Amino acid sequence: MKISIRRSRRAAIAVALGSVLALTATACGDDGSGAGGDKGNEGSGKGEITFWDNNGGVRTDVWKVIIADFHAANPDIKVKYVGIPSESVQSKYDTAIQGGGLPDVGGVGAAMLAGIAAQNALEPLDARLTGSSLNGKLTPGMIDSVRSAGGGDELFTVPTSANNGTLWYRTDLFEAAKLEPPTTWSKFYAAADKLTDADNNKFGYTIRGGEGSIAQALDAMYGQSGITSFWKDTKTTVNDPKNVEALEKYAALYKKDTPAADVNNDFKKMVAQWDSGDIGMLSHNLGSYQDHLKALEGKFRGIPNPTQDDGTRVQVSNPVDGLGMFKSSKNKTAAWKFIEFAASHESNSKWNEAAGAIPSNTEAAKDPWIQAAEATKLAAESLNSGTIKIVQLPYYLPDWNTISKADNEPNLQKVLLKKMSAKEFLDTLADQLNAAQAEWNEQMG
Repeated sequence: MKISIRRSRRAAIAVALGSVLALTATACGDDGSGAGGDKGNEGSGKGEITFWDNNGGVRTDVWKVIIADFHAANPDIKVKYVGIPSESVQSKYDTAIQGGGLPDVGGVGAAMLAGIAAQNALEPLDARLTGSSLNGKLTPGMIDSVRSAGGGDELFTVPTSANNGTLWYRTDLFEAAKLEPPTTWSKFYAAADKLTDADNNKFGYTIRGGEGSIAQALDAMYGQSGITSFWKDTKTTVNDPKNVEALEKYAALYKKDTPAADVNNDFKKMVAQWDSGDIGMLSHNLGSYQDHLKALEGKFRGIPNPTQDDGTRVQVSNPVDGLGMFKSSKNKTAAWKFIEFAASHESNSKWNEAAGAIPSNTEAAKDPWIQAAEATKLAAESLNSGTIKIVQLPYYLPDWNTISKADNEPNLQKVLLKKMSAKEFLDTLADQLNAAQAEWNEQMG
C-alpha cells in the first residue's frame, strides 16, 4: 500500500533540520538502530535492544519493573530504556526516520501510527502474532483499531491498552454544594457555574487550552451535538452547525468558570492544577487516575463523559496504545520477545493497573484490580455496553496528528481568547480534513 505523505515528510524534514543539534546525542546510533526503510535483520535473539517509551516520565517506573522482569526471564537480552515525553515523541520518531537512530521497539499510539507506517518505518506483525503465545489473547476490538489506524491492511503494533474520556470530579466539593454527580451535560454546566467563585480562586472546571486540546474539544462537541459519524459522504461533520453551537458553549466556560491560565495548559499542568487546587471538574482520560489517587484519595470520582439529557452517550474514539517493531532493528527476534512479554497477562496487567487504563490482554482484563478501580471499571462497562455511540476519528490519515495538533491548537486558543469564532475555527479544520481525506481516497483508489 502506497500513501502520499507529502505533509508528513515536510513536517519530519522541518523537525530534523530544526532539532538536529538538540537531538544528536539521542537520535543517532546511541539510542537505536537505522533510519526508516532500513531492512534490518532477525539477529541472534540475544544482546541489547533499545526501547523508546512514548510517555516517558509518566510511565517510566512501571516500565522499569516490566523490563527487570523481562531481564530475569531472558538473561541473554538487555533492554535499553529511553523515556520520551509524550509531547515530543512524534517529532523524535520523525527525526529518526529521516536521519537514523530508530529504536528496536517503540511505543506508538494509534494517533501517530499512520504517519509512521506510511514512511515505511514499521515491521508488519501479523505473522509473528499468529505464531505467538499472544494469539487469541488480545481484545479483538483493539486489534481492529490499530489495524485500521495503520491503514487497514497490516498490523503494525501490538495493542497494549485502551483509554477513555473521563470526567473527574471532586466529591467533597459537590457534596458541600449539594450538587448531583455531573452525569449529563446539563448537570455539568450547572455545576461549573455553581462551584465557581473567581474572587476566591475557586473554579468549577479546568479546560485544556494548550497541547492536546483538540481531542478534548472534539469529545465535548460530539458528546453534546449527538452527531455519531465523523464523515457524511466525503465531508467531515466537525463544522456541522450543531457542533459549532456545542463548541461555542464549551469555549464560553473559559475565564468564566475556569482559571485564565488554562489557555496554555497541557495535560500535565491541568492535572497538577486540579490535584492541588479548588477546582470542581477535570476532563482527562483514565491515565491520570494514579495522580488523583495520591493527591485526593477519597475526595474524587471518575465517570464516563456526560450523556445528553435523554441518556444518549456519544464520544469520540480514544487512541489505542501499542508497541511497534521498527524495520531497521538489527535484532528483531529479541525485539519480538520483548513485545510478546510486555503484552503478556502479568506485564499487561501491571502496566494498565499503574496507568488506570483498560488492558488489551483478555486475561489481564479479568484481574481483580479492575473491579477495585471504579473509573476503569465504569469506562470498560461503558465501552462494552452496546448503547454507546463512538465517533471514529480518522487516525488512518497520515496527516491526522499534524492537523489535530500543531496545525490547529493555536487556533483553538484564539477561540478561547475570543480572537476567532468557533465557526471560523471549525471551518478551517474541516477544510484541512476534507483535503486529507480526498487525498487518502485517491491513493486508495
